[in-house]
Parts: sequence; C-alpha cells; structure tokens
Amino acid sequence: MTAEEILTDTKSPEASPDLLPTLEKPPTHHDHHHAANPAKKLPQIIAHRGYNALYPENSMLAFEEAIKAGAHAIETDVHESQDGVVVLSHDPTLKRCFSLPQKISTCTWPYLSTLLTTTTPPHRVPLARLSDLLTYLSAPSRSHIWVLLDIKTDDDPHLTLVPSIAATITSHPPPPDATWTWADRIVLGGWNENYLVSLGKELPGFKRAYIGFSLLYAKRFLDDERWPGVRFNLLQQALVGPVGRGFRERVKGAGRERKLWVWTVNDERWMRWARDKGVDGVVTDEVGLLRGVLDEGEGEGEKGRKGGRKVTVGMYIRAAMVQVLTLVLVVVIWGRLKKVGRVIGGEVKREQAKGKD
Repeated sequence: MTAEEILTDTKSPEASPDLLPTLEKPPTHHDHHHAANPAKKLPQIIAHRGYNALYPENSMLAFEEAIKAGAHAIETDVHESQDGVVVLSHDPTLKRCFSLPQKISTCTWPYLSTLLTTTTPPHRVPLARLSDLLTYLSAPSRSHIWVLLDIKTDDDPHLTLVPSIAATITSHPPPPDATWTWADRIVLGGWNENYLVSLGKELPGFKRAYIGFSLLYAKRFLDDERWPGVRFNLLQQALVGPVGRGFRERVKGAGRERKLWVWTVNDERWMRWARDKGVDGVVTDEVGLLRGVLDEGEGEGEKGRKGGRKVTVGMYIRAAMVQVLTLVLVVVIWGRLKKVGRVIGGEVKREQAKGKD
C-alpha cells in the first residue's frame, strides 16, 4: 500500500457515528488568551507530566508547581492497578521512577500507596492517583486549569482501564456551586483510532485528542466526518516545513473546536517557533522557560520577539530527518496501528476481567 493510499484510507468499521457523538462548543478553559498579551492569541502552556524539569514527573508536587509557574493545563499519563485504581504514571512499570521491577497492573493500591519516588531531582514523593488530581483541581482557585489525559497503549482500553477512568471521574463530581463539568476540563488523548472509539463510548461528551508523531495518520481524523472535533497533540518536528504548514492551516480552518498542540518542546528556539506559528498549546517540561518566551513583547526579552534566538538551519534539517523516519515507521506499522486496542470479543473479555477482581 502506498503512502497516498494510506492517506485516503479513512474507512473504519470501528469509527461508527453512534460511538462518536458530536462534540459540544469548546469550553473557555481551552480558549482563553495568554494573560500577558490578551490582544493576541498565544499558545497555552501545557505542563508535561507537571513541572517535569524540576520535580518528579506525574506527582502532585509537579502539578502544583506547574500551576504556580503559570501553566494553563496539566498533561499526565494513566495506568491501572490490579485492583482498578487509576494512577498517574508514564511507564507501565515502577522501574524508572521507583526503582522497582513490578508492573503497575500487577500491584494493588495499598502497596503502591507506600512507595516514594527515587528519581532525581531529590524530592521523594508518593505515586499520585487520578482521584488525587481531580480533588486538587476541584478547588475554585484552580477551576481554570484543564487536563490532557494520555491513555497509553500498554493497557487494553476495552477491558477495564477506560471504564475505570470513567468511574473515577463520576465518583468525583464538581462542587455543588461549580459552573463547570469535568467534560469542560478533561481532554482524553489516545494514540490510535481504536482508543478514541473506546473513549467516545465510555465518556460521551468529553473532548478527545489524537496523540502521535505522524501527519500521515493524523490526517484521517481531520478528513473523516466520523471524527468530529478531534483535537491533535503532535510531535513538534512533524509540523515543520511546507507539509506541516499545510496541516496547521487546515486545522486552523476547521473550526474553533479543533485544536493543535505540540509536544514536547523544551528548547526556547522551538518555543518561539510554536508561538509565532500560532499553535494552540505547547507541551513542555520547562514551564518557567516557556512562560518567559510567551511573555516576551516586541523589542523586549533577551533580544526581543523579533531578534530573539531563532531555529537554525541545522535544526530544520534534523526536523526533516525526523519526518522522514516517522513516515517510514508509520507506513511499516500501519496494520498494527489499526489493530492495537481493537475490540475482539470486548464485552466477554471485560466480564472475564471483572470476574478476576
């Protein structure tokens, strides 16, 4: 199959209209202008696993410090424990952050709750749950913060992970006097169409985002009317150059409910690029650095907005190389992308999983 055939192959039996409800008007949480320059729309600051550059990733400390530093949103990853607790972790195992070999899916929450991070920087903090984050964000002073949940492909969404996410959200309703709902403040991110189908089925009315590195695959969610309102959280290098510019312009012209975010941007030169290209949000570990770049005015900052350090030719060349590699990769694994997370006897499998609890 050629790349062009793949680009036009948007037919999918999983993406049926009844599983993909029309999304409502986007909330103000995703649309407000940067406070430093309300006259010009600037990207929102999306804290990657919290303030990951200075604090343990996906910890409550990292989230708190990210918000203090000016983040508009929190990006975090979810996995499920053996007893159905949704925890915030990028990895499916405890090895990197807790120096333990176990998989999260094989551990119960009473055990997980006793662990403290061992990674640098030297803050030892416990593993956080999705419920902890929701409780923290329920405070009126934090009602402007929204969340991008990254649902990893390590967990089968059709068994219990996505239903457990839905149950956690349902069990933590907004305060009685709140003017928002969690559907206003939580965006559900999936890495392929089957995950987005499951998210739409289990959490109807919530915004969804395709997370990935390939415009070749992302195009199906922009072209096909069966994917209304899906947002995009894409590798920043994929959006560089004429092809990337064309995709950016198409997203911008597709309506306000479509959003384009870029990950993971930690170099101030690429931050300026994202700011000047008008993307809707920048996912970063360096919350403070991005805040400084966005706060630059004409003639201000290190060398001013026009004179500040820009992306070099070498950086553009490296971005082009990344695009070529990702194009080859996505063509090679296209069949797998269409299969990962697909329901095969899904209801039966879910009942079997419940029976093991």
